[in-house]
Amino acid sequence: MINVIPNWRRFSSSRYGMCMCFILTGILLSIGGCGDATVEMDRPLPDDLKPYFSPPAEFENDFGDYRSPLLSASGDKIEDEGGWINRRSELLQEWHELLGEWPEILENPETEYVETTQRGSLTQHQLEVEVAPGWTRNAYLLIPDLEGPLPAALVVFYDAETGVGLERELRDFALQLAKRGFVTLSLGSDFDTNYYPDEDSAVLQPLSMLAYMAANSYHVLANLPEVDPDRIGIVGHSYGGKWAMFASSLYDKFALGAWSDGGIVFDESRANVNFWEPWYLGYEQGVWRDRGIPTDENPRTGPYKRMIEEGRDLHELHALMAPRPFLVSGGSEDPPKRWKALNHTVKINRLLGYENRVAMQNRPTHSPDEESNEVIYRFFEHFLQ
Repeated sequence: MINVIPNWRRFSSSRYGMCMCFILTGILLSIGGCGDATVEMDRPLPDDLKPYFSPPAEFENDFGDYRSPLLSASGDKIEDEGGWINRRSELLQEWHELLGEWPEILENPETEYVETTQRGSLTQHQLEVEVAPGWTRNAYLLIPDLEGPLPAALVVFYDAETGVGLERELRDFALQLAKRGFVTLSLGSDFDTNYYPDEDSAVLQPLSMLAYMAANSYHVLANLPEVDPDRIGIVGHSYGGKWAMFASSLYDKFALGAWSDGGIVFDESRANVNFWEPWYLGYEQGVWRDRGIPTDENPRTGPYKRMIEEGRDLHELHALMAPRPFLVSGGSEDPPKRWKALNHTVKINRLLGYENRVAMQNRPTHSPDEESNEVIYRFFEHFLQ
């Protein structure tokens, strides 16, 4: 029996028109279109994953100084599922207003097959994928020699080669997941190429643009006959971890997300948690700050400046995942204390009647290792296979 997490597929296509069929029963959930969006719920966690779904005792029920997402913009406390539906819509709208409204989603993006090779039991296609109107990016598609429909994963990084094992070590998420029976798409886009429509007049913050490109790339996978469109996750490391977090949070057709040490909250004590940079959330037309942690001489810019002034943080994005599962594969930038932010989404899931939807595994270094990667793969297998 296939275990599939709650389907939010139709939610994003009608962001302001969610219907109240959100709850059918304690077992089935439907969102948005109220049609075929019903799926199975939880099955028990395997023993090897259980430890990652609970915070260390010192952070249990510690919510830090983050403003609760269960408070509306007007300060009303959210106490039931219906209230969360409205609050989620409000949050999503606020974030799109902050970062720029997306162009229309490309549900049938153009895809050019450049080269096809065989890698054992995997067929590899090099592609040029339409990621935005008039924009293409290099990608690699891996298809296992298995009967479908299969689960799938979008893997995001600076370049597409890394995800399929042609570049850096221990970042070949697309190759390893394909070996485990997933159709995978490895997508690359360097950090200085994401200003839409151009660097002088960008209408989206670059991280939001990356999320939009991922949303369109979701449809590249979803349109394949080998893929089950309800079982597509997204994963990335570092820069890709930021990208995967924003994409899965802002586009709910992704069934789950795995975010490897990209920095899941704002933290100006960590130079690599650099959301303030103009190629992430600090873009401001006509202003180009120097690279580095904000100072009086090199101040914050763009929406990042506004969010800090308003006391906002990325835990609001995490909240948009509920009840879809996500895993933080934390290293030097996302240590165990990040549970203070994650506990807010745990609380929302409990309001909705769900446990074991938020996980974090930790390692001492920024770079992924074999153990941390194995947890990512097991996370995908548990929820999507």
